[in-house]
Amino acid sequence: MSALSDEQQTIVDAPLEPMSVIACAGSGKTRTAVYRVIEMRRKLGEHRGRVALLSFSNVAVDTFRADFRALTDGLHDIRHGRVEIDTMDGFITTSILRAHAYRTMGCDRTPFLVAGTEPFLQNKDLKFWVQPASGKAFPVQPNDLHKVVVNLQAGRPTFQFRQHGALLPINNGPVATARLGAVGAYTHDLGRYWCHRVLTEQPRLLQALARRYSHILIDESQDIGTLHQAILTLLASAGSQVSLIGDPHQGIYGFAGADGKFLTSYGLTQGVSSYGLTRNYRSVPAILTIANGLSSRTDMANRPTPEAQHGAFFIGYKAAEQEQLVSAFRAATTAAGLRLEHSAVICRGREQVNKLAGSGTVIGQGTVKGFASAAIHRDKRQDYLSAFKAVAGCIVSLLVDPPPRLVEMITQQARYPEVRLLRREIWSFTRNPDAGLPAATLQADAQWHQLLCERVKALLQRLRDGHGLTPTTTLGNKLAKKNLPSTPLVPAADLVETQDLPVRIDTVHQVKGESFDAVLYLAAKDHVEALLAGVDTEVGRIGYVAVTRARDLFWLGVPHNALQTLRPILLSRGFQEVGTV
Repeated sequence: MSALSDEQQTIVDAPLEPMSVIACAGSGKTRTAVYRVIEMRRKLGEHRGRVALLSFSNVAVDTFRADFRALTDGLHDIRHGRVEIDTMDGFITTSILRAHAYRTMGCDRTPFLVAGTEPFLQNKDLKFWVQPASGKAFPVQPNDLHKVVVNLQAGRPTFQFRQHGALLPINNGPVATARLGAVGAYTHDLGRYWCHRVLTEQPRLLQALARRYSHILIDESQDIGTLHQAILTLLASAGSQVSLIGDPHQGIYGFAGADGKFLTSYGLTQGVSSYGLTRNYRSVPAILTIANGLSSRTDMANRPTPEAQHGAFFIGYKAAEQEQLVSAFRAATTAAGLRLEHSAVICRGREQVNKLAGSGTVIGQGTVKGFASAAIHRDKRQDYLSAFKAVAGCIVSLLVDPPPRLVEMITQQARYPEVRLLRREIWSFTRNPDAGLPAATLQADAQWHQLLCERVKALLQRLRDGHGLTPTTTLGNKLAKKNLPSTPLVPAADLVETQDLPVRIDTVHQVKGESFDAVLYLAAKDHVEALLAGVDTEVGRIGYVAVTRARDLFWLGVPHNALQTLRPILLSRGFQEVGTV
């Protein structure tokens, strides 16, 4: 195959055996993985075993599928039906949970993923209870179920609740999980727990899956947590040939046990061949030099040094000057001839992102809060996908006994084409401020809320007539206007500024796997210190991920009161100083 480097080609052409590929950021590992899967399927010929290509985000999977279609168009020797491309959780759901988990879960229906908006989750018997070190235990609310984390420690499950970056113990994890399982409900974390139990308790199924999926290749393997590790280990022990590709320095999901160590140790396992990708095609040399220094790697840049302003810089800022810092970054990006719409401001936490994006204030209550959040996402941030997902969850919460997995079906187009007409209805409602979700510039408690109620009722009537979905009889209570201000959700002036200067604002975790022309990493003092200390800690790896997202320009925002201490270290590492806001 053409257009591959020697390193990439070696991986593509390797024998059909388990492998571990340690790849640097920007090395083209996604493209290499697609070529590798194509070659694997070619070598398997008429063998009926399937090849699974898995990753950890829908964005990565969509890229995989598009590249696979483009590269195999017209190739008659590739068995398309014997190559499956999905997320790791999608693979678990499709291959194990839906078809087989009901036996282990003890339910009489096909298990389904909950969104947290389902009315039955209000049942007190289904609550997880968090036991902090001090104070009273408190229940996990349905919309926070996704914060319940399940890990394996010494082969035993542990249940914890993520709150403000900490993991708090849950005192009734097995009981609450079993009760949810009895009605067929699970979250992604609970789904992994049930999957592991299914494969452990149903050995015939495990053997059948290993025969069906003779080869499994997992991209972004530094994101493999403890439950995923256990599932893959079971499949490998039953005969599946498992290959991993990723960058251990980007392991930033420590709460799930995904710190990159499994990827590193897998290459030392007997029967597993080790490979590397060491050429960076993304970043200019000045940025790669910084990244190499942080990670103690010696990766080579494949890009020349541009003439325009480029490289890695730091700039001091005061807490009250964050908006001015973002404006300065936008100006520098434009001056360098880079694309604002392909640039990003990234932070550690969602709270800071929301504050910068103008959506940090809690507006509304319950379902109305969800609709308000969607309007802000759409109009303030031009984030139509997040708005659509929020609207889908809100609409489903207003239905009586909706089909299981309905939110999942609406929001995952590739996996559920059968609901395209329903999806189109909700997309149309989300996109259209004139006839659907009202504009965020309207007065919230009067104009916006009145239009929301009218239009939601009309949409629900269409869903009843066209799709057989029954609206709740308590719509008035669910659409109450409590906590709505007498001002617009978003001032019109803020919309003008956002539209004139588009730039993405998001967390480091959300942008991992992506690349941008220019990046501003808005860091606290301890974040900068951890970044400079290297990749031995999770906070350090988060900083490494931030640096390696940038193609041409990287700015590090440093608190003004830490400049005197950190400046000499930053300069010695190769950063240049811009100044202060």
